[in-house]
Amino acid sequence: MAAPLAQASAGSPLSLLAPSGLWLLALLGPLVLLYILKIKRSRRRVPSTWLWAAAQRDLMARAPFRRLIAQLPLVLQALALALLALALARPASRGRALTGDHVAIILDASASMSAAALSPSGEATTRIELGKQLARDLLSGLTPGSDALVLEAGRDARLVAALDRDLVRLRAAIDTVAARDVEGDLGAAVALAADRLRQLGGARRIVVITDGNLARPDALRGVSLPVEVITVGTPVDNAAIVRVDVRSGSGPAGGADDPRAEAREEVQAFLVVANLGAQPRDLYVTMRQDNASDVLSSRRVLVKPGERLPVVLTFRPSPGDYRKGLLFELSPRDAMPVDDVAYGRVPAGDKLPVFLASAGGEPGPGQGGPGQPGLVGPGGPAGATSSSGSPWLARALASDPMTSVTAGSLADLLGAPALDPDTFVVIDGACPPDVPGGDLLIVNPPPGRCFGTVVGPAIERPTLTSWDTADPRLRFLTLDGVHLRAASSLEPDAATRALIRAQEGTVATDISTASRTGTLLGFDVGESDWPLKASFVLFVRNLLEQARAHRAHGVTGPARTGEPLRVSVPATARDLEAIGPAGERLEVAQRAGLAVIAETPRAGFYRISWQGPQAGSVLVPANLTSVAESDLTPRPLVAEGGGEVAVSSAEGQPDAHTEWTWLLALAALAFVVFDVWYFTRVPRRQQGHDGAAA
Repeated sequence: MAAPLAQASAGSPLSLLAPSGLWLLALLGPLVLLYILKIKRSRRRVPSTWLWAAAQRDLMARAPFRRLIAQLPLVLQALALALLALALARPASRGRALTGDHVAIILDASASMSAAALSPSGEATTRIELGKQLARDLLSGLTPGSDALVLEAGRDARLVAALDRDLVRLRAAIDTVAARDVEGDLGAAVALAADRLRQLGGARRIVVITDGNLARPDALRGVSLPVEVITVGTPVDNAAIVRVDVRSGSGPAGGADDPRAEAREEVQAFLVVANLGAQPRDLYVTMRQDNASDVLSSRRVLVKPGERLPVVLTFRPSPGDYRKGLLFELSPRDAMPVDDVAYGRVPAGDKLPVFLASAGGEPGPGQGGPGQPGLVGPGGPAGATSSSGSPWLARALASDPMTSVTAGSLADLLGAPALDPDTFVVIDGACPPDVPGGDLLIVNPPPGRCFGTVVGPAIERPTLTSWDTADPRLRFLTLDGVHLRAASSLEPDAATRALIRAQEGTVATDISTASRTGTLLGFDVGESDWPLKASFVLFVRNLLEQARAHRAHGVTGPARTGEPLRVSVPATARDLEAIGPAGERLEVAQRAGLAVIAETPRAGFYRISWQGPQAGSVLVPANLTSVAESDLTPRPLVAEGGGEVAVSSAEGQPDAHTEWTWLLALAALAFVVFDVWYFTRVPRRQQGHDGAAA
């Protein structure tokens, strides 16, 4: 680290010097001594001593020194030596001093800080680079003995550098900060900074560097310490994709001009394009597959200022397109490229796969032989099964035209090598511990433990008394008038998991896990009059709608940047691996059938793969889709509390640190070159005198 800095008073621009370089000024003494020492002259015979009177007086003097005469070489050499000493002292000037014994510098790292900007010299850069340079300049203005800490304010607050007085380490920490594709929250960073500084004595202050495009303008509410907010960047117009949703639908096979044609599967992408500027924008909205250049669909739109325009793009997929990534782009691009692109995924077909498994017994005709599960039509399976409820379940499942129902034995289900991970699984008469597929319905299980619920003894003719109408599986239906011949008494692990209650006990429970929605019916639906009621069809439809929604978006819905990413994986999955949008490996944790990535800082595709009996992978898109971040016009800050809040622009900040070393060294070199030239020149007058003498 450089030597301690000597500084002037803090009133006006300050001069900073490293005293270790000023030792070179001591050479001025020997230099002057060389010019005042008497010269030892040699004896020569001359025609007359009249021209050498000065030399004769010098010889007659007894003192070893002569009078100092100002000479140009002496002046040049002294100036060169002084400038070189100053250059080695690394002089610098600063326009302001950052007061405070302990200073917290907060850098806004939200998505809007990635917007294009111009540097003071007119070069193209970004707002985050302007903010980082301003933070470096502020560090140079720290008073001696002060320390600083650096925080990054993205979706969450992150400590970049702890309290330190080493400017080299602090600047290196600032260099690591980068804008993230997330909606920022300055409030968390300000609260963390205040908490760190509150424990310290002396003068404390917080400096926030932001562009003013705050998703939460009340981030400074309740701050108790002095806060200085410095804004970077200027307001610019911006257009953005602020919403994206991809669904599977159907369209006429012959096109929109032939409505009588047979319907065909169609991928429908619903986007909302917002113009957050003051001028109309003529834009092209295109859709293409990831890692492909061919455009699947495109539209040209004119978006008025302040308008949010819905845009629908469609294409007809082939089976090989399912679960592949989709890119949606706006062109031409603008000052903030991150919101000009959105990401989606091709849905896995328009029909939900359903597997109906029955315990024991051989499937009848139409169900396939052993190891050969068969498709179920609207009339249900043609043969007998082990439970009288299976035909009713098959008919209710197959009545939904957007399902593809397969019936088979429990062995067929557990041994299926390539079962779709989103398959809605219905098991009648059994409760195996590890069930593949997606959402689950278990009907009439045997006594014992079943996914956290204890299946007890049978109850004869239970009377239904209540059901959880707030649960999505039981919405829009009533169980009044439903009679059961028998049911098993169920004991869930929590009272809140009871779905249907009778006077004698619980007969239906929620057995959901973090990775799937599960429902347990403790009775055989064929041994009741429920299938004859409309509520039975509604109940099955509700289950299918939930499974369809989970299939389209995953357990937690579409991913948003900055938030944890949770993806359903098989319970037998192992050796999980996660790859980010830039190909980087990410840490992934496995918890209760979920793969969890703690943070998604970038918009793009995240791929999670796993090994095991049901090895596979899944592609998950993550998007910014934030109007607050895409609006690049600053919003007023709401500041309330005991702390003083001052807001200023970076354009009004003086240059905090300017090094003068190179300029002084260049001047010293110029004096040396001039001195050499002066000594080596040939005087014209002397040359003429010598010619005459010859």
